[in-house]
This record gives sequence, C-alpha cells and structure tokens, in this order.
Amino acid sequence: MAGETSRSGPGASPPHPDVAFHLAGAHREIFLTFDDGPHPRYTPAILRILRRHGVRATFFVIGENVAEFPGLLWDIADEGHAVGNHTWTHPQLTALAPDAVRWELGRTSRLIEDILGTAPDLARAPYGEWDDTSLDICNDLGMSPVGWAIDSQDWTLPGAGTIAYTVLEAMHPGAIVLSHDGGGRRRQTVEALEWYLPRLLAEGYRPQRIRP
Repeated sequence: MAGETSRSGPGASPPHPDVAFHLAGAHREIFLTFDDGPHPRYTPAILRILRRHGVRATFFVIGENVAEFPGLLWDIADEGHAVGNHTWTHPQLTALAPDAVRWELGRTSRLIEDILGTAPDLARAPYGEWDDTSLDICNDLGMSPVGWAIDSQDWTLPGAGTIAYTVLEAMHPGAIVLSHDGGGRRRQTVEALEWYLPRLLAEGYRPQRIRP
C-alpha cells in the first residue's frame, strides 16, 4: 500500500482557474471528499458513517492502493459514491515530465475502468498542484480537475475535535471539503466525521457526490 505518511496538503501555487473549488447546486449542497485510499481500516469506517446518515461523497483513490485492495473500490462505488483519480503513486504532477504525468493518471484510470467497468471522470492532483500541461493531460483522459475550498487539516493530525471544528467553522454552500481515508493514520478523520456530519445535516447541509 502507498506510504504511511500524510501526503496531501494545501497547494503552494495560486488556484488555477480551470480547477473546481466550489460547485453550484441546490440550496446548501456540499461535497465531502476523501483522498489517498482505499485503506483496509479507514475506508470501511468512513463508508459506515456515510451509510448510516444516507449521504454520498467522492473518493479520490491512489492507483497502487486500488491494486492492493480492489474490493474496497467496489464497496465505494457500490454504495453510490463517486470515484476519482488521484494518480498511481501520489507525486507532484508539476514536477514530472509530461509522459510521467500521463502514466500516473492513465494507469490509474485504466485500473479503475478494469475493476468498475467505467473510467473515472474526475481527478485531483496530489497537493492540489496543477499546471497547464497536467491539466491538458487530465482533459485528454476525459477527466475534470477538482480542488477543494475547505481543507479539514486532518493530514496534520491535530485531533478529531480540531478537525471537526475546522470543517464546521468554514462550511458554506457549494464547498468541496478535503479529508483523507488513506496516506497515514486516519482515526482522527473517522472520529471527526462521526461528530461533524450529523451537525451539518442538522444545519440543513446536503452532502452530495461530485458530478462533472
């Protein structure tokens, strides 16, 4: 499985105008996303919470993790969640040659299609780092690029309460929220989701899967 360190964080580059950070939708729709999985412990735990509350989310998966745990990809899709491409090994795409970018994204898309029968139509660059070349390749592969409006900061392991407070304090209609179900120890993420999701629902927010 891909390395046990936190590997997603706020992008260092300015937001690219072609990347989605907010999505227009019905009143108080929001979009929960989970990166770096699937993981045999944390992905099922997150799926159970989402199922209990009857909401859908989007999972941006790492190809090498999918190769190790293909059944978890089935579980994500079978429960109605969207599956997005988060590269094969989680490199910074802007530091790679174009052929390497195409390999990272293309190999992951092919594996997802082999397992689910449909290639992903969403992609998220590791660290949120896109440039014109990687975006052109993403588009060539039939995917829409997705960023985030709210970083839960779960990758810093600040404690479940801090993660939950970060999400609740910053929440607004149309926001895409970044969290993680892999790439490290994600117990705090699971505990935070357990706490903040029912509160978001009580406030009238409606979590949805992302559709391109």
